[in-house]
Amino acid sequence: MWALRRAGNPLRVRAHQALSARGCANLEVILNADAKNVEEHHEGDCQKLDCCHQPKPLVCQPSFSSGRFMWSRGFSSQAGASSGDKQDELEEGFSDLDVPPEAHKKDLDLTSDESSDEDTIDAIGLSEVEADAKPEEPIKKSQSTLLKALLESPRVDVAGALKKWLNDGNTLDRSELFYVLLSLRRRKLYIKALQLLEYVEESKLIDLGERDYASRVDLVAKTHSIYKAEKYIENVPASHRGEIVYRTLLANCVAIANVKKAEQVFNKMKDLGFPVSVFSCNQLLLLYKRVDKKKLGDVLTMMEKENVKPSLFTYKLLVDTKGAARDIEDMEKVIQAMQADGIEPDLLFQATIARHYIFGGYREKAEAILEQMVGDDINENRSACKFVLPLYAFLGKNDDVERIWKVCEANARLDECMSAIEAFGKLGDVEKAEEIFDNMFKTWKTLSSKYYNAMLKVYANKKLFDKGKELAKRMGDDGCRLGPYTLDSLVKLYSDAGEVEKADSILHKLSYKNKIKPLYTTYLMLLDSYSKKGDVHNAEKLFSKVRQMGYTGRIRQYQLLLEAYLNAKTPPYGFKERMKADGIFPNRAVASLLAATDPFNRKNAMSKLLD
Repeated sequence: MWALRRAGNPLRVRAHQALSARGCANLEVILNADAKNVEEHHEGDCQKLDCCHQPKPLVCQPSFSSGRFMWSRGFSSQAGASSGDKQDELEEGFSDLDVPPEAHKKDLDLTSDESSDEDTIDAIGLSEVEADAKPEEPIKKSQSTLLKALLESPRVDVAGALKKWLNDGNTLDRSELFYVLLSLRRRKLYIKALQLLEYVEESKLIDLGERDYASRVDLVAKTHSIYKAEKYIENVPASHRGEIVYRTLLANCVAIANVKKAEQVFNKMKDLGFPVSVFSCNQLLLLYKRVDKKKLGDVLTMMEKENVKPSLFTYKLLVDTKGAARDIEDMEKVIQAMQADGIEPDLLFQATIARHYIFGGYREKAEAILEQMVGDDINENRSACKFVLPLYAFLGKNDDVERIWKVCEANARLDECMSAIEAFGKLGDVEKAEEIFDNMFKTWKTLSSKYYNAMLKVYANKKLFDKGKELAKRMGDDGCRLGPYTLDSLVKLYSDAGEVEKADSILHKLSYKNKIKPLYTTYLMLLDSYSKKGDVHNAEKLFSKVRQMGYTGRIRQYQLLLEAYLNAKTPPYGFKERMKADGIFPNRAVASLLAATDPFNRKNAMSKLLD
């Protein structure tokens, strides 16, 4: 990235650089606020929903007298440090509502760090990539004979199916192409989508624009690799090799957390003279939020220098970062800054805020946000239902879950059903969740695997091993496509039943057979199980697999591996050197484990002797 280049680059600015400001509410002051006292407080066993740290109410209006970017010092940068503070200990924290409000911070590290589907689409910008092709009037599913033909065709014969469709007297226009590509993407049929675009480009059925080439770059990266996607860009006509094409490659580098390549692509975009866009900055924020929070300040400083206006997604990333660090006061101030910037939160953003209030122990504030989302009449604000159902469940509010579900039940939508299954599962009403799941098949003849996954996740969380196994078999019989979330639930199901080796075997066999890249948190779940058993051999094997799958630059896996050595009472010779070679620097928790497992530590040796 720019911050890693040689001295002399004007963008290499320390994030804690003093910036002229007036007023305590500007964003630099907000994000520079020292959360140490709050963090130390939460390290204890305080379980109060309204603890001693009381942030200012959201309704207060901040006074801004300087630029919107006086905010970077709170995300301070340290050269060469990737994991050195309290936020790093929470870096894999609760991003998918899997942790109850009273959960201890150690447990937070084992929840998913992956963004939701909505987040991913917003970040990668697929809708923007194909925006030029979007028809004014969407084609109905039943009207697209091309989509039907491609869905029924073998994966290797998309070109043949398209030729037959054309020979039957059909013509391909841009609106049809857009709809079919979007439909294939939503089904994650990226290979078919790529083959379709390849044929259209080679046969010159339609004159392609920059966004079409960007779409192909995206599909090549998804189906092959970012390196092949980069190679393809060389074949894109120079007139269409613009910022959208390169930022699409950047987004795919970020999606697989390839820091080095993402920084190279970003720098190349600057070298080519492309203006720094909020989309590209958001990609870097998303990347560093996952792997190195200390670099967030560098990105924000650069945005200020380049006069890049933050978007809703920018604020969402920053709010999520502050919320995950339990820094609720600063999270609220970021929200105030966003409102002062004239940006209104959407339902997903509000749900994110409510979620952090819940996990931070601010019950009343969470309930206030949910009331805002629901409005005076939930029947007129139906779109909020899918968001508030699981949140009310986390608050343990059975009556509100029942009330919201009653609004949806008569003509429930798919996403509402999925949220209701999750909500009732959280409340322990497995029978109600099963009832909703079974009723879905009365309305929709076939369901995609994600709806099965919702029910499977309930079984896994409630340790209903037999029911989970039965549902997994049913998924196979019904021809469901297995994905990373199915794998995650299956691994949890078997791990919690004490069958850790079986869970490992399932993960390996199904991911290999179905060409699935498991979630990072799925590996962490298994690694944690081996760690608790002191099974160093299997922990090391799994650790190597995690690295092979491209999950690097994150400290949690090193921490779990160290814990395996500690529980096995085996010294991890050369572990510090391993971390240094990987560019990982210990945070406080890992430093403590290194000291505890160091055979040359005199204090540690004396403790063992006394034991």
